[in-house]
Amino acid sequence: MLGELVAELPDLADGVVLGLVRGGVPVAFEVAEACSLALDILVVRKLGAPGAEELAMGAIASGGAIVLNDDVLRRFHVTEKKLEDVIERERKEMDRRENLYREGRAPLEIAGRTAVLVDDGLATGASMRAAIRAVNGRARQVIVAVPVGARSTCEDLAQDADHVICALIPEPMDAVSLFYVEFGPTSDEEVKSLMSQASKNSSQSRTPSGSER
Repeated sequence: MLGELVAELPDLADGVVLGLVRGGVPVAFEVAEACSLALDILVVRKLGAPGAEELAMGAIASGGAIVLNDDVLRRFHVTEKKLEDVIERERKEMDRRENLYREGRAPLEIAGRTAVLVDDGLATGASMRAAIRAVNGRARQVIVAVPVGARSTCEDLAQDADHVICALIPEPMDAVSLFYVEFGPTSDEEVKSLMSQASKNSSQSRTPSGSER
């Protein structure tokens, strides 16, 4: 459904679908297939609040983009040193995953192209805000695409992206996981497998019909 909604948008011809690692990659794979677009990853790491790691006090993305949630920083009295330590730890993990998933493949160029940012859902939107910041200024247009999201978050992100496509906006939305039949963690192997399959599909689509392989 999400792929069909994205495919209806104009100006997608040379677009790149970027799946937010890790949970966004299986969704991004399907969107890329539905729209016949190239697939790549964008590694985003949530900056968990001290003692409440599931609560985002911000996020960082490939390329150095950082988004902070000032309300959470104040509520948890996060010092500059503590914030720097968390950012450094998550940056190392981000670099590790980037190298692991790409397996030597260079990132796809997005300059002047449409970037479709895909995740498995939107709650606070911290990770997606970091992703938008990572591609803004390079991509011709930025599209956010998710299967499910909180209305307030979708409306907020619409101020930063050219389009926000959300297949389902429930009221209320307590958790993204409630709208999935299966919501187990996406494994490293699944990400690598999907990236490899997308790369093969892209190569085959560029091979002229009838040519030798």
